[in-house]
Amino acid sequence: MDMTWITDRMAVGGGIWTAAHMAEVARGGVSHILDMQIEFDDTALAAPYGIRVLWNPIDDDFQPKPPEIFERGVEFAREALDEDGSRLFIHCAAGIHRAPMMALAILCSRGWKMEKALEVLGTRRPVVDFAPVYVDSVRRYLAGRSSF
Repeated sequence: MDMTWITDRMAVGGGIWTAAHMAEVARGGVSHILDMQIEFDDTALAAPYGIRVLWNPIDDDFQPKPPEIFERGVEFAREALDEDGSRLFIHCAAGIHRAPMMALAILCSRGWKMEKALEVLGTRRPVVDFAPVYVDSVRRYLAGRSSF
């Protein structure tokens, strides 16, 4: 399963796609999935394990992303990470653009500096490709927030 732990409670990766991969995710202690891929909703695969899923689909089209997509993801992540012992897996199809973009928004909403979050994500998951339009979308979302 393509899953890279960015922090002890938050991972980023690629699509789950199959029941066997979902079983692997569950064995990894994941309690929440933030699914950014437009291609597939994980909800049915996760149900037998009691894993909560937010399907937050967005196209990987290198266009600016609306603040609502970040708001939904950040809120879900906040609720997930406020639970003791929870573990969050953020993924898209390949774990290169959309999931790292959302992870960046989540880390920054939790007080991380943008540069540090970019560095940690890129170091721990070297396949990450931060498209400037996606980073700018995160910056616009964060600038529009009064507080977290």
